[in-house]
Amino acid sequence: MDVRRVKLLAIVAAVAFGGLTLIAWTQQWFTLTLTSGQVLTVAGQIAAPALSALGLASLALAAALAIAGAVLRHVLGALEVAIGGLAVSSAVAAVFSPVSASTAAVTAAVGESGATAVAALVSSVSVGMWPYLAVVLGVLSALVGVVVLATARRWPNPTRRYETASGETSAQTEADTTVSSWDALSEGRDPT
Repeated sequence: MDVRRVKLLAIVAAVAFGGLTLIAWTQQWFTLTLTSGQVLTVAGQIAAPALSALGLASLALAAALAIAGAVLRHVLGALEVAIGGLAVSSAVAAVFSPVSASTAAVTAAVGESGATAVAALVSSVSVGMWPYLAVVLGVLSALVGVVVLATARRWPNPTRRYETASGETSAQTEADTTVSSWDALSEGRDPT
């Protein structure tokens, strides 16, 4: 496969998985039935609040990957692996302990606080598909980081189309030329 295509696919995948993680974070994760018969729905925002930051970090990382040099691409690849791993751990923690992840919602609805008191109030928990999707997205994000680490050395470097041979940007060169022309006019010389 062409290296440019791998770079493009890695960037698009990081954007897609970051965006989907944010979507999963906003959805309903758990439905709790309390001993009083009250039914509470708990979104990912309460159950796994770290996912929002991780999804946004993945989006920012994708933007940085588009313009990064070789060394920075390796750093960004390692960060993407870490982002994916943290997303997985956050979602798995919520899935394995939905009552603990929902403590804030139960406390807000009933007024009871403390893990033991909240656990005593919950009679049943139903887990939706979104936390499992968040786990899968975290794994896929980590895999994108592994692909970046494995292929980053062969990616093309960012273009330098706006730089002159001396390293100045074309805007700097134009400004210097304009200043030089005004100085020449001030001195009585014709700059043309």
